Amino acid sequence: MNTVVLIATGVNGDGRREVLGLQVATAETGPAWNAFFADLCARGLAGVQLVTSDAHAGLKDAIAANLPGSAWQRCRTHYAANLMSVTPKSMWPAVKAMLHSVYDQPDAAAVTAQFDRTLDYVSEKLPAVASHLDAARADILAFTSFPKDLWQQIWSNNPNERLNREIRRRTDSVGIFPNRDAIIRLVGGVLAEQTEEWAEGRRYLGLDILARSRMRPIADTGNEADTDTIMALSA
Repeated sequence: MNTVVLIATGVNGDGRREVLGLQVATAETGPAWNAFFADLCARGLAGVQLVTSDAHAGLKDAIAANLPGSAWQRCRTHYAANLMSVTPKSMWPAVKAMLHSVYDQPDAAAVTAQFDRTLDYVSEKLPAVASHLDAARADILAFTSFPKDLWQQIWSNNPNERLNREIRRRTDSVGIFPNRDAIIRLVGGVLAEQTEEWAEGRRYLGLDILARSRMRPIADTGNEADTDTIMALSA
């Protein structure tokens, strides 16, 4: 039977990355993600301001149900691949360049303006692309509500790719696992090694940036987030 491993990493109040948890599931379904986040919260996860992930079915709803008040950033790398699925292959380079130009802007207002220009440009020639972009606007531009110094760290899951590659390398070398406990032992070992490396390394985010990020207004409550727990989470 095929299984998947759900993993969440985060940046704590000290600016250091850490592994928050893992769970083995039959598939990446809404109920599986909901159970995973519910378990993280039951073990003390709190104060999450942003979750960056791809758009797996049910994941966004699970985040909203278990982490109210946190924003969701759709990974820009995964989104670009999703956008290409509705883009004629001959137009891939042009559409990719236009999407990248949105992220290359100097501030939030410029990002929004460039997104609108891109949307206007493709609306007539590529209506499917325009519709896809418009539907994803809030999700792929969530990073703009945070200080610009953070953008590169929060607008994609790319910082986790090295960890994901190592997990795939270790699990591929085994191939077939006798049970879920065996999967947890192997993957848990990789995560323990990574946690130690992160703990001994330099801060992922500076304390000054974290201080400014903690004062981000939360739309759901009208209050400001001010926490010393998990600032950002990646699933």
